[in-house]
Amino acid sequence: MSITSQDFDATLKRAIDSKTKPLGALGRIESLAAQIARIQHSLSPSAETCQLIIFAADHGMAAAGVSAYPQDVTRQMVLNFLSGGAAANVFARSTGADIHVVDSGIAGEAIDDKDLILRRIGAGTANAIETAAMTDEQLAEALEAGKALGGAGNHDVACFGEMGIGNTSSASLVAAKILGVAVADLTGRGTGLDDDGLTRKQELLTRAAGRTASKLDARTALTEYGGFEIAMMAGAMGGAADAGKIVIVDGFIATVAALAARDMFAECDANFVYAHRSAESGHARVLEALNAEPLLDMGMRLGEGTGALLAWPLVKAAAAMLRDMASFDSAGVSGPA
Repeated sequence: MSITSQDFDATLKRAIDSKTKPLGALGRIESLAAQIARIQHSLSPSAETCQLIIFAADHGMAAAGVSAYPQDVTRQMVLNFLSGGAAANVFARSTGADIHVVDSGIAGEAIDDKDLILRRIGAGTANAIETAAMTDEQLAEALEAGKALGGAGNHDVACFGEMGIGNTSSASLVAAKILGVAVADLTGRGTGLDDDGLTRKQELLTRAAGRTASKLDARTALTEYGGFEIAMMAGAMGGAADAGKIVIVDGFIATVAALAARDMFAECDANFVYAHRSAESGHARVLEALNAEPLLDMGMRLGEGTGALLAWPLVKAAAAMLRDMASFDSAGVSGPA
């Protein structure tokens, strides 16, 4: 740490400790405020504006039966996002966040809608159970498109969500390979598989994992097992961090994208705030590997960026506390004896 950073941290600590409250009385809001201040290198930080980008794409392995839902649901849910009817839309409206939807690689013909951002890498990935999900060139294209989208705009806070039938399977495989653990340890019910469905999913993913070495770097893991939406989201997280934005990381799939982004883009994770602990079984394991403690734990497992949107008011309040709350001196309040 440079002398400048040490001086800033000391000044920051004094600023938080001098607020009109007992030391540490605001708990994690204080550490969150400190993180935001470091991201913006300011004692008057802002988290007033927020944008959610939802990346949507399909997965070749969906046809093998890794999900309780048919692949057509990806396209149907994108239309639902565009018409404003999904949970992500409702939460965005209720919190005042902007929302955009990106076609990263939905199966079939491109959807013709002026509000849909087209960044199609292909009409879905290859079947990662049998072969690499994408080429090196497709991965590079997805990462660059994501970086550009994540870095664009002047909002303070960036949230990223995803939609893609089969993407919990893809995320489980990517995380297992980056962490070097058995994919069965990270495999859950996804969209609601029953016991037989879960057993079939575990068998298929174990077979897929057997194609490659037990541990891979992030780029190779994404190429072999990723989805276009997961790769693009990882790029977007890196791009948003480069632009100095606060990045609120959603649930399991977004956290796997963050895991990959951390390995590909130096120091980007300093900007990451982890929104919630998903009910998806592998999420806690990935959070532990990242040494991340999420803000919320509400049993959610929807994705779409919904958890990130719900965490934004906490981020906004933490920044406002540091920026606007009176100190003992400014308020004329006596400090501790």
